[in-house]
Amino acid sequence: MSFFRYQVQTVDRVGMVLDVLRVVYLKNINITAMEVAPQLIYLKLDFAPAMKGALESAVKEIPGVRGIDEISLLPQEEKEQKLRGILDTIGEGIIALDKSGIITMINPSAEKILNLSENIEGRDIRDILSAELPILKTLSAGEDYDNKEIFVTLPGGKSHYLTSGRPIKNDDGNTVGAVAAIKDINEVRKLVHRITHPTMLSFDDIIAESSIMNETISFAKKIAHGDSTVLLTGESGTGKELFARAIHMESPRKDCPFVPLNCAAIPETLMESELFGYEEGAFTGAKKGGKHGLFELANKGTVFLDEIGNLNPQLQVKLLRVLQEREVRRIGGKEEISVDIRVITATNHNLEKLVNEGYFREDLYYRLNVIPIKLPPLRNRKEDIIPLANHILGQMRTNHGGQYQLSPKSRELLKTYSWPGNVRELENIIERAVNLANDNIIEGEHLFFGQEDGFSNYEGEMENWEQNQQYQNGQSEAEISVNYKDKDFSQILQSVEKQILQKVLSEHASARKAAKQLGVSHTTILNKIKKYGLQINQESN
Repeated sequence: MSFFRYQVQTVDRVGMVLDVLRVVYLKNINITAMEVAPQLIYLKLDFAPAMKGALESAVKEIPGVRGIDEISLLPQEEKEQKLRGILDTIGEGIIALDKSGIITMINPSAEKILNLSENIEGRDIRDILSAELPILKTLSAGEDYDNKEIFVTLPGGKSHYLTSGRPIKNDDGNTVGAVAAIKDINEVRKLVHRITHPTMLSFDDIIAESSIMNETISFAKKIAHGDSTVLLTGESGTGKELFARAIHMESPRKDCPFVPLNCAAIPETLMESELFGYEEGAFTGAKKGGKHGLFELANKGTVFLDEIGNLNPQLQVKLLRVLQEREVRRIGGKEEISVDIRVITATNHNLEKLVNEGYFREDLYYRLNVIPIKLPPLRNRKEDIIPLANHILGQMRTNHGGQYQLSPKSRELLKTYSWPGNVRELENIIERAVNLANDNIIEGEHLFFGQEDGFSNYEGEMENWEQNQQYQNGQSEAEISVNYKDKDFSQILQSVEKQILQKVLSEHASARKAAKQLGVSHTTILNKIKKYGLQINQESN
């Protein structure tokens, strides 16, 4: 026996369908499907091929039949195949149920998302997934729902999904089934991350010509491929978040979220809900549906906790548990949510000192300090100052237009300054100079360095310094000793500066008095004392 499908064209008269069915009946042919439209009858018949000619002739002899054609699919079959093709193509999992909760259709994406290895069509969804699925409420109450989180325990373990559902209703408005769409919540987060996240920077974007910076980058690249926690230390403005992002982009997690949080920027009362999230109704003001914490949002990716030394003791305990168990529980929640994350932390504080003083947990410190990376201050990477300045000038073109250049004098001043604010201060000073520059050339007079009482022109201070090389007590330049051999101008100038400062401090023992004596600001004197490693009395502070 074989299946044959026909389209019969007829006139529009009463009894037309009955006459066609009578012929099929008399031939003892089984009808497996039939559809009727105005002046059209569609038949799916099961009979031996030898009967084909006789059947077609008998149908043509029926009064009112205009023709009979063999077709490949009935209209409804064609619609079903198109729908199946669409459902098989989309990435979202689709499950259709009848009124009793029996699975009538499941697409390949749903099988993959739920990690199902067998065909489950025809089985009760309660036996496969859970008896508490929101789609079952849709079956009973006929209500829609959107983007509800569910946790399902399967042979491979507990999994986290996002699901939406719609009832299927008949012409009378009665629910006869339901359709559920299901998405792996980790895939949803990846999609959101790709669309909303700013462009990530890699190690190739870090300006580094100094040996110390290149060595630091090489080490960071090496450890980026693992999952161990990283502790970035260094002064403010040395680029700790930039390094954290580069480590993430060098790692196997680069296509997943990078979620940063500054622990010093969030009030203590909000920090726990930011990190761990909360359930609906957990506290007054909790939004409907609850909220994901940053650890959940970063699942499969990287969490970067800046200023980790500011984390309060209670949250230190909870963070320790996350690092040990790789699970989080939302505020007001009962479920333990598994998270697969890498944690990178950063601080400009001495965590060992905080541990000794009782402000930071020792066990957490050792969990965080698995791979320590200390970023060098800008004053220790002099070779990078001018390339960094040029890079910043290149970025300024977008907002200011033009191609800005540094004059030889401004280059010298940038290289001799001690940069207590590191790269962040360099960005600040270059942007200010761009606003003051004429003809796109940045001269020394355009470089204003940050001071306590406003801004100070460093070139002017250098000139004042040189003008005061002969002291009021009659000491002359002859007492300043400089070795000119194998030294460039910058080194000679620094040698003179150091000796002058030593002489003035030996007389005044006060940074403020020394600044007044030399005609420069108090902060400039303090920066130079730090730069040359000199000692001063407490009153100079």
